[in-house]
Amino acid sequence: MAALFLLSASPLPLLAQTAMPPAPDAAAEDPILPDDQFEARLPKVEGTDPNAPLPSIDSWIDQQMPQQTAVPADLPPAIEPAEEQELAQPLPPLDSVTVPANVAADDDPNATPPEVRYATTIDGFGKTGLEDEFRGESALIDGEGRAETAVMVQQRADEDEKLAVRLLYSEGYYDATALASLDQSGNGQLTAVISVTPGKRYKIGAIVITADPTVPPTLIRDSLPLKTGDYIVAATVESAEANVGVRLPENGYPFAKVGQRDILLDPATVTGDYTLPVEVGPRGTFRRITTSGEKQAFGADHMEVIKRYKPGELYDSRKVDDLRKALVATGLFSSVAVDPVRTGEPGPDGTEYVDLHVEQEAGPARTLAAEGGYGTGQGFRAEGTWTHRNLFPPEGALILGAIAGTQEQGASATFRRSNAGKRDKTFQTGITLNHQNYDAYEAFTAGVNIGWSRQSTPIFQKRWTYSYGAEILGTNEQVVIDPATGDKTRRTYFIAGLPVQIGYDQSNDLLNPTRGFRANLRAEPEGSLQGKFSPYLRATFDLSGYYPVMDSLVIAGRVRLGTISGVDLDDVAPSRRIYAGGGGSVRGFGYQELGPKDVNNDPIGGRSVNEFAVEGRYRFGNYGVVAFVDGGQVYDSQIPKFSNMRYGVGLGGRFYTNFGPFRADIAMPINRQPGESKFAIYIGIGQAF
Repeated sequence: MAALFLLSASPLPLLAQTAMPPAPDAAAEDPILPDDQFEARLPKVEGTDPNAPLPSIDSWIDQQMPQQTAVPADLPPAIEPAEEQELAQPLPPLDSVTVPANVAADDDPNATPPEVRYATTIDGFGKTGLEDEFRGESALIDGEGRAETAVMVQQRADEDEKLAVRLLYSEGYYDATALASLDQSGNGQLTAVISVTPGKRYKIGAIVITADPTVPPTLIRDSLPLKTGDYIVAATVESAEANVGVRLPENGYPFAKVGQRDILLDPATVTGDYTLPVEVGPRGTFRRITTSGEKQAFGADHMEVIKRYKPGELYDSRKVDDLRKALVATGLFSSVAVDPVRTGEPGPDGTEYVDLHVEQEAGPARTLAAEGGYGTGQGFRAEGTWTHRNLFPPEGALILGAIAGTQEQGASATFRRSNAGKRDKTFQTGITLNHQNYDAYEAFTAGVNIGWSRQSTPIFQKRWTYSYGAEILGTNEQVVIDPATGDKTRRTYFIAGLPVQIGYDQSNDLLNPTRGFRANLRAEPEGSLQGKFSPYLRATFDLSGYYPVMDSLVIAGRVRLGTISGVDLDDVAPSRRIYAGGGGSVRGFGYQELGPKDVNNDPIGGRSVNEFAVEGRYRFGNYGVVAFVDGGQVYDSQIPKFSNMRYGVGLGGRFYTNFGPFRADIAMPINRQPGESKFAIYIGIGQAF
């Protein structure tokens, strides 16, 4: 038997030990001669005087070498230029296939040599199920049957030979062999052949874990989903070991390390005994947070507010990841890392206290943002904001906004503190100045608001959300006093409200849900002072659901109900009434276009609404198409009548990105009425609902 480390790129051959020749015996060599003996052994030159001076080298050569004046008859004939060029070509490798030499034509030395064409034959994978994967990674297949030289084909075949063995090893075929060869038929067709012999497939034998005791004792074994008798599959083994590396820090062992596995193969039983060493390290409990960095957004005291664990709780790496994500979600860091630190100090129940160290680098706190567009009934509209997200640390933001458009203009200033005394709790207050001039009304409005909320973000999609607060408005508006004649007047309203919202989200994605449902209820008790005080309740309920028919097709639906109760329509400011129509409502109609209208065909708003929408969302890769039907109506009654419904139908396109789908919808109304648009276009980020 021999030990084999799983997942090595290729088996390492053993180095053969060979015997070295013995060192020469110095005593057996001739001794060094003295000068006089060396001179004596030199050959004598006959016919010369030993006392005469030595002749020159040239004359000595002329005396010793015979003079030849004719070329011997047996010399080979002179080499012709063409043959000389042929001999200059490099010799082909002995193991290569004889193929026509790729040389340029004599009359065009810059001509490109012709390509070598070849076919590829793969044999032997059989029932291993690896042939498709091999073809997907094969260098021969990737070459599409073309190469510059036959040597290049041979190199590709050699790489594929190694690839075949590597793939078979990864699935437990440790006796596998592969052979690459090049064959040439009589007509010159070159074929690269990969012949594979999988051999027997090895299974896991005994499973041994070497580690210190844990709490509970079976924690490591329960975290290693391998069983005796399973095939030794590299991906499965790696995944099982990674699970151990994840589960230990989730259960109180922040410094655990998974060692290098050893699998001892036994060809007789076709099994491999599996051994995994694990360094458990101390069991830990949370203590405090420390932080460092050249430029810090805020200190450790605010991080203590953001964390979800309490000091003394058992260490859990998931809560560490949650803290890191929450810090990223603030948008105040260019880089941030959270790591456990050993303290060596005893904690409760025999554990050791573990501190979390946050290495931070603050990023730019100021941002500029702008958006613009055109909508039927809304005209052109552009909105811009300037934000300093940390002007009042920690996380105290100042937001200045402006709106410029053909039918709306405004300015606002907002103070917002995120994680205000509690994780995910946001405090916000601000002032607004706004002018709106729509077909339904014209209003000059000033207001102040204050509120607290807990809302979902792209990083944290929350199951429960809420908001509550208060607002005070002063608005001067143009009001239709008689729909039959269209007569209008201006009135000033003073309005105070206590808006409350609660939401429940069980969908699987914030911007692109494919399953689950969402529900949202908003209620706002209001009081309006205009000549007399009129209290009433504004409320809306939204419900949407998502059902995956198949992986690529989702059916989505939405229902909305709304009401204003306890007051006549004339006592409600036009800007506070209920409207429908547009991209966030019933597509195919202009903004606020549905509902009661005056003699001039201008909407006047209502006290109740019912809407619905159904979409079929089909996705292929990063693209998708959507077909939809929307319906709805606004009524002057307090309770929706579900009658005289208006419908819009349309198609949309989707381009899916990392942060959500980009959507473009076009819709048209059914049974279009005078003054209504023939079609409407809507563009945005995220699904319509």
